[in-house]
Amino acid sequence: MRLGINLGYWGAGMDSDNLAVAQEADRLGYSVCWAAEAYGSDAPSVLSWVAAQTERIDIGSAIFQIPARAPAMTAMTAATLDSLSGGRFRLGLGVSGPQVSEGWYGVKFDKPLARTREYVDIVRKAMSRERLSYEGEHWTLPLPGGPGKPLKLTVHPQREHIPLYIAAIGPKNLEQTGEIADGALLIFPSAENLAETAIAPIRAGREKVGKTMEGFDVCPTLPLALGEDVSALADMFRPYTALYVGGMGSRKQNFYNKLAQRMGYEKEAAEIQDKYLAGDKEGAAAAIPERLIDQTTLLGSVERIAERMQAYAAAGVTTLTLAPAGFTLEDRLASLRAGTEALERAGLA
Repeated sequence: MRLGINLGYWGAGMDSDNLAVAQEADRLGYSVCWAAEAYGSDAPSVLSWVAAQTERIDIGSAIFQIPARAPAMTAMTAATLDSLSGGRFRLGLGVSGPQVSEGWYGVKFDKPLARTREYVDIVRKAMSRERLSYEGEHWTLPLPGGPGKPLKLTVHPQREHIPLYIAAIGPKNLEQTGEIADGALLIFPSAENLAETAIAPIRAGREKVGKTMEGFDVCPTLPLALGEDVSALADMFRPYTALYVGGMGSRKQNFYNKLAQRMGYEKEAAEIQDKYLAGDKEGAAAAIPERLIDQTTLLGSVERIAERMQAYAAAGVTTLTLAPAGFTLEDRLASLRAGTEALERAGLA
């Protein structure tokens, strides 16, 4: 099992430390450094900045938002980042959510699975440097009846095949991800539930197209915090968990809330959402069971984290992405080092 890091969103208050975190992960032999985007910083700018100041670690988008860019622009960006980084780019895509898609980008959040499938088709075709023509429900290239003609990408990516990941949570999205992608980006993954909530639908999608799980990268992100008091460490992540389970998306379309329900927290998920949407964020955070936080993070001593890593590897994880937590840069760097030590102790390095 490999390790990655996720720098999260720029503008979260730790920006000045993020480069040092990425460089330390590079030195320690981490496999990939992911960066996210929502409605603040854009991921390509962050990734190019990190790539220019690291040597070996891959850079990955987790995610480029599908409503933010035409698929041909995403192919251009991916090819450029792969070329500039010397073949170190991984392309992660996702539909985002209805609030961001419709509120920020003005793109209707409908038929996300069909849109994702067409988007991936076009991106792959463009990155392969074929002349780009496409007829689908959501995109038609070139536009009919106009001066446009099929064009070919002029940038040569470093690699013939840029790995393509999809951020997926729901069973249907996970199954489609198994069909059309090289990897899945997961959030709030519980080792105890992963086989049922993620691996099974991904495998079903792979089998649909005559493939096995061989070579498919199962890549969940987990916050990591080092310390002896697990309850106190869990409390650090109550606002984070409350935001996703309670307030991400809308009442009807909160993928993270539905995931918590599938993990066995139906009653708790409803209470967290009710409180969060009513404006009681502290109450929502307090309503989160400590076990839910502990299941979806890596908390405690190096020995305890090593045990949890073994459970994730046994569940089918191939790249475990860490979001190193801490109040200072040194805390975050210590968490990174603890990650590599735990991997070695778990016998997974």
